[in-house]
Amino acid sequence: MKSDLVLAVPKGTLYKPTVALLKEAGFSCSDMETDTRKLLFTDEEQKVKYIVCRPTDIPTFVEYGAADLGFVGKDTIVEQKKEVFELLDLKYGFCRFVVAMPEEAALEKDWDQLNHVRVATKFPRVAEEFFMSRGKQMEIIKLHGNIELAPMVGLSDLIVDIVSTGRTLRDNKLVEVARIFNSTTRLIANRVSHRMLNSRINPIVRKIREIVENGGMPE
Repeated sequence: MKSDLVLAVPKGTLYKPTVALLKEAGFSCSDMETDTRKLLFTDEEQKVKYIVCRPTDIPTFVEYGAADLGFVGKDTIVEQKKEVFELLDLKYGFCRFVVAMPEEAALEKDWDQLNHVRVATKFPRVAEEFFMSRGKQMEIIKLHGNIELAPMVGLSDLIVDIVSTGRTLRDNKLVEVARIFNSTTRLIANRVSHRMLNSRINPIVRKIREIVENGGMPE
Protein backbone atom coordinates (compact mmCIF):
# COMPACT_ATOMS: atom_id res chain seq x y z
CA MET A 1 0.00 0.00 0.00
CA LYS A 2 1.36 3.42 -0.89
CA SER A 3 2.30 5.60 2.07
CA ASP A 4 2.11 8.98 0.31
CA LEU A 5 -1.13 10.84 -0.24
CA VAL A 6 -1.21 11.98 -3.86
CA LEU A 7 -2.85 15.28 -4.80
CA ALA A 8 -3.54 16.28 -8.41
CA VAL A 9 -3.10 20.01 -8.97
CA PRO A 10 -4.33 21.65 -12.20
CA LYS A 11 -2.09 23.53 -14.59
CA GLY A 12 -3.18 26.89 -15.93
CA THR A 13 -5.35 29.52 -14.26
CA LEU A 14 -6.32 27.29 -11.32
CA TYR A 15 -2.74 26.46 -10.40
CA LYS A 16 -1.81 29.48 -8.27
CA PRO A 17 -5.06 29.68 -6.27
CA THR A 18 -4.93 25.93 -5.65
CA VAL A 19 -1.35 26.11 -4.34
CA ALA A 20 -2.35 29.11 -2.18
CA LEU A 21 -5.25 27.13 -0.74
CA LEU A 22 -3.01 24.16 0.02
CA LYS A 23 -0.52 26.40 1.81
CA GLU A 24 -3.30 27.93 3.90
CA ALA A 25 -4.46 24.41 4.75
CA GLY A 26 -1.03 23.62 6.19
CA PHE A 27 0.68 21.88 3.31
CA SER A 28 4.33 22.63 2.67
CA CYS A 29 4.37 23.26 -1.07
CA SER A 30 6.75 26.20 -1.46
CA ASP A 31 8.67 24.33 -4.17
CA MET A 32 5.57 24.56 -6.33
CA GLU A 33 5.72 28.36 -6.28
CA THR A 34 9.01 28.44 -8.14
CA ASP A 35 9.28 28.85 -11.89
CA THR A 36 9.71 25.22 -12.90
CA ARG A 37 8.42 22.70 -15.40
CA LYS A 38 8.40 19.88 -12.87
CA LEU A 39 5.24 17.81 -12.84
CA LEU A 40 5.89 15.80 -9.66
CA PHE A 41 6.72 17.18 -6.23
CA THR A 42 7.36 15.10 -3.11
CA ASP A 43 7.13 16.21 0.50
CA GLU A 44 8.87 13.47 2.48
CA GLU A 45 8.04 15.00 5.85
CA GLN A 46 4.29 15.27 5.29
CA LYS A 47 4.22 12.14 3.12
CA VAL A 48 2.45 13.94 0.28
CA LYS A 49 3.08 13.91 -3.44
CA TYR A 50 1.74 16.53 -5.82
CA ILE A 51 1.23 15.81 -9.50
CA VAL A 52 0.61 18.71 -11.86
CA CYS A 53 -1.80 17.84 -14.67
CA ARG A 54 -3.97 19.34 -17.34
CA PRO A 55 -7.33 20.11 -15.71
CA THR A 56 -9.14 17.82 -18.13
CA ASP A 57 -6.91 14.90 -17.10
CA ILE A 58 -7.39 15.23 -13.35
CA PRO A 59 -10.65 13.22 -13.11
CA THR A 60 -8.93 10.36 -14.94
CA PHE A 61 -5.93 10.38 -12.59
CA VAL A 62 -8.30 10.39 -9.62
CA GLU A 63 -10.71 7.78 -11.00
CA TYR A 64 -7.89 5.28 -11.62
CA GLY A 65 -6.19 5.91 -8.29
CA ALA A 66 -3.06 7.61 -9.58
CA ALA A 67 -4.17 10.51 -7.37
CA ASP A 68 -6.18 10.31 -4.16
CA LEU A 69 -7.49 13.87 -4.31
CA GLY A 70 -7.79 16.36 -7.14
CA PHE A 71 -8.76 19.97 -7.78
CA VAL A 72 -10.85 20.48 -10.90
CA GLY A 73 -13.62 22.63 -12.33
CA LYS A 74 -17.24 21.53 -12.11
CA ASP A 75 -17.41 21.91 -15.90
CA THR A 76 -14.92 19.07 -16.35
CA ILE A 77 -16.67 16.88 -13.80
CA VAL A 78 -20.04 17.26 -15.53
CA GLU A 79 -18.65 16.74 -19.02
CA GLN A 80 -16.61 13.65 -18.19
CA LYS A 81 -18.81 11.95 -15.57
CA LYS A 82 -15.91 9.98 -14.12
CA GLU A 83 -16.37 7.67 -11.13
CA VAL A 84 -15.10 10.05 -8.45
CA PHE A 85 -16.45 11.59 -5.25
CA GLU A 86 -17.10 15.33 -5.29
CA LEU A 87 -16.25 16.51 -1.78
CA LEU A 88 -16.25 20.31 -1.70
CA ASP A 89 -17.14 23.39 -3.70
CA LEU A 90 -14.03 25.55 -3.32
CA LYS A 91 -15.73 28.71 -4.67
CA TYR A 92 -12.86 29.94 -6.86
CA GLY A 93 -12.27 29.67 -10.61
CA PHE A 94 -15.79 30.90 -11.35
CA CYS A 95 -17.07 30.63 -14.89
CA ARG A 96 -20.34 29.72 -16.57
CA PHE A 97 -21.63 27.50 -19.36
CA VAL A 98 -23.60 29.49 -21.92
CA VAL A 99 -25.35 29.19 -25.24
CA ALA A 100 -24.29 31.98 -27.58
CA MET A 101 -25.06 33.08 -31.12
CA PRO A 102 -24.08 35.92 -33.47
CA GLU A 103 -25.41 39.33 -32.40
CA GLU A 104 -27.19 39.96 -35.71
CA ALA A 105 -28.90 36.57 -35.67
CA ALA A 106 -30.02 37.14 -32.08
CA LEU A 107 -31.80 40.33 -33.15
CA GLU A 108 -33.66 38.52 -35.92
CA LYS A 109 -34.72 35.31 -34.20
CA ASP A 110 -35.43 33.77 -30.82
CA TRP A 111 -32.77 31.14 -30.22
CA ASP A 112 -35.26 29.05 -28.25
CA GLN A 113 -37.32 28.58 -31.41
CA LEU A 114 -34.38 26.93 -33.16
CA ASN A 115 -34.32 23.17 -33.56
CA HIS A 116 -32.30 20.71 -35.65
CA VAL A 117 -29.49 23.23 -36.09
CA ARG A 118 -25.75 22.83 -35.59
CA VAL A 119 -24.07 23.63 -32.28
CA ALA A 120 -20.28 23.85 -31.93
CA THR A 121 -18.72 23.09 -28.55
CA LYS A 122 -15.83 21.56 -26.63
CA PHE A 123 -18.41 20.06 -24.28
CA PRO A 124 -20.70 17.78 -26.29
CA ARG A 125 -22.17 15.98 -23.28
CA VAL A 126 -23.14 19.20 -21.54
CA ALA A 127 -24.58 20.62 -24.75
CA GLU A 128 -26.57 17.53 -25.66
CA GLU A 129 -28.05 17.12 -22.19
CA PHE A 130 -29.03 20.79 -22.05
CA PHE A 131 -30.82 20.79 -25.39
CA MET A 132 -32.49 17.46 -24.72
CA SER A 133 -33.83 18.87 -21.44
CA ARG A 134 -35.56 21.53 -23.56
CA GLY A 135 -36.92 19.00 -26.05
CA LYS A 136 -34.52 19.96 -28.81
CA GLN A 137 -32.54 17.75 -31.16
CA MET A 138 -29.40 19.56 -32.24
CA GLU A 139 -26.46 18.44 -34.34
CA ILE A 140 -23.56 18.72 -31.90
CA ILE A 141 -20.16 19.42 -33.48
CA LYS A 142 -17.19 18.86 -31.21
CA LEU A 143 -14.25 21.23 -31.56
CA HIS A 144 -11.09 21.46 -29.47
CA GLY A 145 -10.70 25.23 -29.50
CA ASN A 146 -11.68 28.53 -31.13
CA ILE A 147 -15.37 27.76 -30.67
CA GLU A 148 -16.25 31.39 -31.42
CA LEU A 149 -15.04 30.95 -34.98
CA ALA A 150 -17.69 28.36 -35.86
CA PRO A 151 -20.67 30.72 -36.37
CA MET A 152 -18.47 33.25 -38.17
CA VAL A 153 -17.66 30.79 -40.97
CA GLY A 154 -21.03 29.05 -41.12
CA LEU A 155 -20.01 25.88 -39.32
CA SER A 156 -22.70 26.29 -36.67
CA ASP A 157 -25.69 28.41 -35.71
CA LEU A 158 -25.01 28.30 -31.97
CA ILE A 159 -22.14 27.57 -29.65
CA VAL A 160 -21.98 26.17 -26.14
CA ASP A 161 -18.90 27.33 -24.30
CA ILE A 162 -17.57 28.20 -20.89
CA VAL A 163 -16.89 31.87 -20.22
CA SER A 164 -15.79 34.02 -17.31
CA THR A 165 -15.98 37.70 -18.27
CA GLY A 166 -17.65 37.24 -21.66
CA ARG A 167 -15.04 39.41 -23.39
CA THR A 168 -14.17 36.76 -25.99
CA LEU A 169 -17.83 36.53 -26.98
CA ARG A 170 -18.10 40.31 -27.32
CA ASP A 171 -14.86 40.58 -29.30
CA ASN A 172 -16.26 38.06 -31.79
CA LYS A 173 -19.72 39.67 -31.96
CA LEU A 174 -21.46 36.86 -30.15
CA VAL A 175 -24.10 37.27 -27.49
CA GLU A 176 -25.06 35.00 -24.61
CA VAL A 177 -28.65 33.85 -25.07
CA ALA A 178 -28.93 31.23 -22.31
CA ARG A 179 -27.01 30.19 -19.22
CA ILE A 180 -26.67 26.44 -18.62
CA PHE A 181 -24.96 26.40 -15.21
CA ASN A 182 -22.20 28.03 -13.20
CA SER A 183 -18.89 26.29 -12.54
CA THR A 184 -16.34 26.61 -9.75
CA THR A 185 -13.37 24.53 -8.63
CA ARG A 186 -14.20 21.34 -6.72
CA LEU A 187 -12.22 18.96 -4.53
CA ILE A 188 -12.69 15.38 -5.73
CA ALA A 189 -11.54 12.04 -4.35
CA ASN A 190 -10.87 8.54 -5.60
CA ARG A 191 -13.64 6.28 -4.31
CA VAL A 192 -11.33 3.67 -2.82
CA SER A 193 -9.00 6.26 -1.30
CA HIS A 194 -11.96 8.04 0.25
CA ARG A 195 -12.84 4.84 2.08
CA MET A 196 -9.39 3.42 2.85
CA LEU A 197 -7.57 6.68 3.64
CA ASN A 198 -10.39 8.47 5.44
CA SER A 199 -8.20 9.10 8.51
CA ARG A 200 -5.94 11.26 6.32
CA ILE A 201 -8.48 12.67 3.91
CA ASN A 202 -11.21 13.70 6.36
CA PRO A 203 -9.03 16.18 8.34
CA ILE A 204 -7.91 17.75 5.05
CA VAL A 205 -11.51 18.13 3.92
CA ARG A 206 -12.50 19.68 7.26
CA LYS A 207 -9.62 22.15 7.15
CA ILE A 208 -10.29 23.22 3.57
CA ARG A 209 -14.03 23.50 4.28
CA GLU A 210 -13.24 25.76 7.22
CA ILE A 211 -11.04 27.98 5.04
CA VAL A 212 -13.69 28.23 2.33
CA GLU A 213 -16.52 28.93 4.75
CA ASN A 214 -14.49 31.64 6.52
CA GLY A 215 -13.75 33.36 3.24
CA GLY A 216 -10.03 32.62 3.29
CA MET A 217 -10.02 32.25 -0.45
CA PRO A 218 -6.95 32.25 -2.68
CA GLU A 219 -6.37 35.42 -4.64
